[in-house]
Amino acid sequence: MTGTASQPSHPAPGERGRITSRYPVDELRSFIETVLGRYDVPPADARITAHRMLEADIRGMAGHGIFRLPAYADRLAAGGYTIDADLRVTHETHSSALVDGGNGLGHVIVTRAAQIAVAKANQTGLAWVGVRRSNHAGAAGVYAAMALDHDLIGLYLAVGSANHLPPWGGVEPLLSTNPLAVAIPAGAEPPVVVDMATTVVSYGRIKVAAERGERIPEGWLVDAQGEPITDPTRSAEGFLVPIGEHKGSGLSMIIGMLAGVLNGAAFGRDVVDFTRDQHTPANTGQTIVMIRPDLFRPLDDFQAEMDHHVRQIRESAPLPGHSHVRVPGDQIPARRARAHERGIELAGQTAERLARLADELDLARHPFR
Repeated sequence: MTGTASQPSHPAPGERGRITSRYPVDELRSFIETVLGRYDVPPADARITAHRMLEADIRGMAGHGIFRLPAYADRLAAGGYTIDADLRVTHETHSSALVDGGNGLGHVIVTRAAQIAVAKANQTGLAWVGVRRSNHAGAAGVYAAMALDHDLIGLYLAVGSANHLPPWGGVEPLLSTNPLAVAIPAGAEPPVVVDMATTVVSYGRIKVAAERGERIPEGWLVDAQGEPITDPTRSAEGFLVPIGEHKGSGLSMIIGMLAGVLNGAAFGRDVVDFTRDQHTPANTGQTIVMIRPDLFRPLDDFQAEMDHHVRQIRESAPLPGHSHVRVPGDQIPARRARAHERGIELAGQTAERLARLADELDLARHPFR
């Protein structure tokens, strides 16, 4: 399968963003690793970053996948990351740790923090690991889900990498999408995985819509007068809308304080938009919490009852026009199988940006030719 098989050779102006093609997962992984290697990222770190980025694409979160690679490359070229970062634990107890990422690649730092949380939770039953001096790390659910292979419950909180949300009642963007992800293991049923921004949509989804030439619904973006913006190319003129009005704003604030202030990471006016300022260390903050269910009841009992309730919810009566009730995380296995069978779908403009990046790096072979 080739990435360009479904693309016409000369798309009409204005239509190219709507054209999509599928690219094999392994080819995209190799491409990401090759690009990062050109910026002297160590092979092990490049592998971790590629895996986490493509896991976002596989889960259907395109705004946090390979779409982000050109922005990471720009920051690498500008010296905004510390390639040989000294990632270290600066404070530790049996059930907690504070990880200083040394301004390295966010995917690598948060992966290491999650691994520390797994080890501590397996030993003590519960672990809280905070991160500072990190960077954008992609999709939140990817890290919460790292708990599942160990029959743990995982929670992830992060300060978003750019402020697009004012506090409720204000107009200064002091808050970000500040995501929350929770992963809960079941038994025979797929695990329950919630991955949500504290805004109606993530900013990455706005950017993807712009590249695909799509309009966005009312209620995603508003201007300074509170009027809706439906053209995603005008996103810089407005603000993201919080979920649940003041409740979403408050939740964003609390997550920012727990993942940012508590860890000594950026919050409020200190947050650096890594796509606009490619030099200043972002000092992004993240938090991973992992819990062993047998602190409360036998694991088998817990998983069996999770299965019971997942089925109860899924089999409950749907609204007219809906075929069934979804449980968060239900679609991940099917999406994973589809991605590995048919490839990952990318918009035409995304593929063009990646092709330009390949040309800038003089890559002889890449999926986007």
